[in-house]
Amino acid sequence: MMQSHLKTLMIDTGTGFYKVLRHKIGDFWGPVDLGIHLSKKHDSLNIGTGLLAGSIFPGSNRLIFNGFSPSWHGFYISSMGGAGLVFDNLGINMVSITGKASLPSVLYLNRNHAEEVEVEVVPVNLEKTWEEGRKGVYSMMDQTLDRFRSRYENDPRILATGPASLYTDFGAIGSAPIRKGKVTWVDCWAGRGGFGTKLLQQHGIAAIIYGGTYVDEDFRDRKVADSWFMDRYQKKLSAKDLQSTTKYRYDPDFNTGGTFGVNFNSIQDYILAFNYKTIHWSDDQRLKLHKEFILDHYLKQFNEETIIPKQQKTCGEPCAAVCKKLNNHYKKDYEPYQTMGPLCGIFDQRAAELTNQKADSLGFDAISVGGVLAWLMECVADDLIEPGAIGLSEKPRFEMEGFNLVEDSMHNANIAMQLLDEMAKEDSLINLREGARKFARNLSRTHGMDILNRFLYTAFARHGWMVPNQYWTPGVLSPMAIMGKYYNDYGKEFISPRELGRRNAQRMIKEIMLDNTGICRFHRAWAEDMMPHIIDKLFGQQEKFVRSIALTASRINSRNASVFWESRKNIEYVHLFLQKKKSNGDTDPALLKWLEKFDHDPKEAALEFWYDIHKGVHESLVEFPG
Repeated sequence: MMQSHLKTLMIDTGTGFYKVLRHKIGDFWGPVDLGIHLSKKHDSLNIGTGLLAGSIFPGSNRLIFNGFSPSWHGFYISSMGGAGLVFDNLGINMVSITGKASLPSVLYLNRNHAEEVEVEVVPVNLEKTWEEGRKGVYSMMDQTLDRFRSRYENDPRILATGPASLYTDFGAIGSAPIRKGKVTWVDCWAGRGGFGTKLLQQHGIAAIIYGGTYVDEDFRDRKVADSWFMDRYQKKLSAKDLQSTTKYRYDPDFNTGGTFGVNFNSIQDYILAFNYKTIHWSDDQRLKLHKEFILDHYLKQFNEETIIPKQQKTCGEPCAAVCKKLNNHYKKDYEPYQTMGPLCGIFDQRAAELTNQKADSLGFDAISVGGVLAWLMECVADDLIEPGAIGLSEKPRFEMEGFNLVEDSMHNANIAMQLLDEMAKEDSLINLREGARKFARNLSRTHGMDILNRFLYTAFARHGWMVPNQYWTPGVLSPMAIMGKYYNDYGKEFISPRELGRRNAQRMIKEIMLDNTGICRFHRAWAEDMMPHIIDKLFGQQEKFVRSIALTASRINSRNASVFWESRKNIEYVHLFLQKKKSNGDTDPALLKWLEKFDHDPKEAALEFWYDIHKGVHESLVEFPG
């Protein structure tokens, strides 16, 4: 039997006081259910690993962040690849941060052959640090390492914030593996939910450096694990994992790999570009853009520069997926290179690299900031906002006709970078301290509702907002308690809204199981199936574990304060999706019924559609069903 308790290091960054709490495994199972408990009591930022961190299971070293989100305004969960491997060397399962340092500071954690973790809160000059060297988040990592590296026997890891965490509500937390005393370029992000903002604004912490030498009793028996996998799949663990992670490494069916390669190859007539203007186009127009702009240029560049020379790394743990696709020091993932790519009218790798690097350096949630950029750029292009009103001197080029892939992409990238700089500074013309949704509402009061109606986002409570994941499907706009991750169905097929709500709930339960055990979702093809069995073998109480996941989902859903779609673009997104399904030959009677309703009265139909999803979610995520 493995460990019997989850150990949480509680730190008050205002006083420097800290203590270790122990919670029995079975009462809590991981960083999510324990995080809800601690958040309710302390409004803390909780950072922890799953029970299998440091084990032989690939993908088991995700670092999980949770708490009440400053951008979503509800309980939220974000995660970061590989960063749990070094965290495991502290000999604890979670750090829970409360209080606020009197000055912006670095939180230092080290367990160097000691009985307990050393904790220090050390002031740092924010502006000076962010302006030097590699700038922003990267400079914060570099200078934090320079300052503390001599104290660590092994390479530590650093979690860092940038200016976006000081000036907006959706600052991210960035990190990169450290190899031989140097921070690499393979950056990983806890982006969604604005936990960089929470760490810096609520707790006064600009960076956390952690590491140690503690060695605990991790599961390392490969023969035993192989026997479990042979019984289930007739394959050893490594063989099953290799098969499960094909998309993220290299998929011969597409002659490309990674989320960037496979998604951009297969998106075809579902392509989203120019702030979603493409949803109004015909299939032929979208396929033309996909062929000429994506396949023949944007994706071609990626395949030639990244896939063929095999420029790929892991997030910091041994893993067959090697999902970090690189071009020199630029890391390529689908969603950031989609929102700060085609969505912003950028279809060239050189232009997209500069825009994504700028956003990362400033420490933004990349998906959300890309959605905000695309929205503002469309408003300027269509003369709803004067360029000078948001710090621009020129208008973007936002039409496919006559678009020069290299020159116009760079033109739009330069505009996007000007907007990024404007957002992340004092006295900004684009005030995002209380979020893009409130900023959009304020703009619409002075400039007209058409501005708000160009912004695609999900709304939560009074100020909560989230730019959706980049898939053209109603599931990404669902009224769920947590959106912007994959706690929802995001497939292309039409699903009636009540059933969509049920499927969202099922997806949420599975994703929470992965997050609560610290497993990367890229390994979900086996992990969703095997994890209850593995937990049972190592810790017992399988039935209790499975019940706890459903209970955790219901507890999160009990705070579901989703708000009906405020923007006309949300309604168009769903309506035009339904039209597309019909035009592609889908004759489902439910689809035709809903399409008739949308054609007759889009807003009334949207309200009914939204509530039907809501019903499916709520009837599924109840503690005592039936």
